Amino acid sequence: MNHGFLLLTAILALPGCTGQEPIKTERPAAPERWQHAPLTQVQISPNWWQQFASSELDQLVEQALLNNYDLSAAVARVQQAQANARIAGAPLLPKLDGNIGASRNGRFDDSSELEGGRYFTGLAASYEVDLWGRLRAEDDSALASLRASQYDRAALQITLSASVVSSWLQQVGLQQRLRIAQLNLSNAERVLAIVESRQLAGAATNLELAQQRGIVAQQQRSLASIRQQSDDSKATLAVLLGLTNSNQLVLTEQQLERLQLPDIDAGIPSQLLLQRPDLARAEAQLAAAEANVNAARAALLPRLNLSAAVDSNVGHASDLLSNPIYSLSAALLAPIFDGGRLNAEHDLAKALRSELLANYQASIVSAFADVQLALNALAGIDAQLQAQVQVEQQAILALRLSEERYRAGAETLLTLLDTQRTLYTAQDDTALLQLARLQAGAALNRAMGGGWQTEDQQLSALEAH
Repeated sequence: MNHGFLLLTAILALPGCTGQEPIKTERPAAPERWQHAPLTQVQISPNWWQQFASSELDQLVEQALLNNYDLSAAVARVQQAQANARIAGAPLLPKLDGNIGASRNGRFDDSSELEGGRYFTGLAASYEVDLWGRLRAEDDSALASLRASQYDRAALQITLSASVVSSWLQQVGLQQRLRIAQLNLSNAERVLAIVESRQLAGAATNLELAQQRGIVAQQQRSLASIRQQSDDSKATLAVLLGLTNSNQLVLTEQQLERLQLPDIDAGIPSQLLLQRPDLARAEAQLAAAEANVNAARAALLPRLNLSAAVDSNVGHASDLLSNPIYSLSAALLAPIFDGGRLNAEHDLAKALRSELLANYQASIVSAFADVQLALNALAGIDAQLQAQVQVEQQAILALRLSEERYRAGAETLLTLLDTQRTLYTAQDDTALLQLARLQAGAALNRAMGGGWQTEDQQLSALEAH
């Protein structure tokens, strides 16, 4: 009896030998302020893409959120996590099983006489006392994983909406570049007609004619290249919308200069940690890993199981409940030798926790960089656009003057060819900068979290109203 008591005491003293070192969850320091931050004080809207003022874009984003297969898979993952959370929480409650049955014995001979039958029924209840918090830790891990899957779905929604906006803007920009290329091709063909008439009149050489025909061919090549890019962009957009054929996607004609750039308040850098669901997902995954470490540590310790049963085994069905037999038991089960499996599982859980902590910290650093890069892009593109306006205006003037002088025979064809190329490049660069500015706005919205809010922020917003 004394030996058994000493053994039980030694087993219960195991927690003192398996202390857990605290995890350091220090976050990387946030920048004091953003560079090139806008001065507007506009909160990011959950439906931020509506600020581009395009009903077509609004419809496309809504269609993508309904039909995108990646998002549907994310919803299914949330449902899986919900089921896993219920599974993990079930062992915290007692388990009750019941059974009822009958049996009859007989002989395999010519006799019809039977030896008799038995009827039995019973209830069995079992419960594991969560002495060291293993079951609670497993439940906490499952709940944290559920939160991570919900944040993952929110992050995917932001990524999807931003991708649709970016692809649609790309398509609008390519359509505008197509119009510019077509206008420049028409202009080159008009100049070619002038050169041909001058060559017939002996006022232009065959060299000049060949040079202008080369310009026309270059414009035709550029037009074909941009048309191919437009077809590819449309196909990419169709995939985001869940369409199997880009021909199903009918887009209206848009102009980049008529689209509005969303007003964004970048806010305080540290607020970014509350605005991005991917950071919340990484933090939830870290919490799940921490709970797994606690569960693996508790698995090294004894388990206390309680059970109770009520049974009845009689010869007549009417006597099933007449004289049941009950039993109660308690058992303390402690691991003694398992080849080091439990210790290895504990080490594995700690290593995974360390990996997720590093990933979480890296995600924070990357998030700060995403915002700053988007702000840099907006500031730089705005400055370029201001200068590009003058470039295009002067290119238009130079082409008009050189064409007038060439008609009058006061300028060489070489100068006219150069002004044609300059104007086309200027117009194309303007379209590219306009597109880049709008896409930088979309990238900043995405980097800021796309208007996603935590549950606490949503409650605070409701209380404020």
